[in-house]
Amino acid sequence: MARILSATLPIAYIVLRILIVLNWLYGAAVLGLVIFANTYPAWFMKAIDVPAGLDPKPIMTGLTAVATLGVLAVPLNHLILTRLLRMVETVSRGNPFIRANAFRLNAIAWALLALQLLSMVIGWIGKSIASKQFPLHLDAGFSVNGWLAVVLIFVLARVFAEGALMREDLEGTV
Repeated sequence: MARILSATLPIAYIVLRILIVLNWLYGAAVLGLVIFANTYPAWFMKAIDVPAGLDPKPIMTGLTAVATLGVLAVPLNHLILTRLLRMVETVSRGNPFIRANAFRLNAIAWALLALQLLSMVIGWIGKSIASKQFPLHLDAGFSVNGWLAVVLIFVLARVFAEGALMREDLEGTV
């Protein structure tokens, strides 16, 4: 088991580093899309197949809001990815139960909570601009799994905090 764990840590480290870069590229792409869509709204409306006769203003406003919220998700994702990266480093050194990891998990839980709220707002915006003439299906809204992940990470943060205290007590008695 230890051999499998030791083989997965370098892979996790590399994957997290790649995801950090991809996250920022995603943010730049979405920001570029917002700028492009607002610079050339007629072309953008045609590109996303908005039927003639529909008022494009609410659709543009809604999609701009969705994209802006998507850009706001980038720093939250960055927070999660960088905290995970630091945790992988501590695990690879054989020292996962430290206070810093408890704080990292707590920060990750708050970021996941914020992402869940963003997803719900994005889902609501998508539903408010969708119609029979312009069906819009966004992968956003309420997610039971997402909310379970938030609760799980808050609990894990507490477990790590208790583990760190136990480790500190043990080191203090030796």
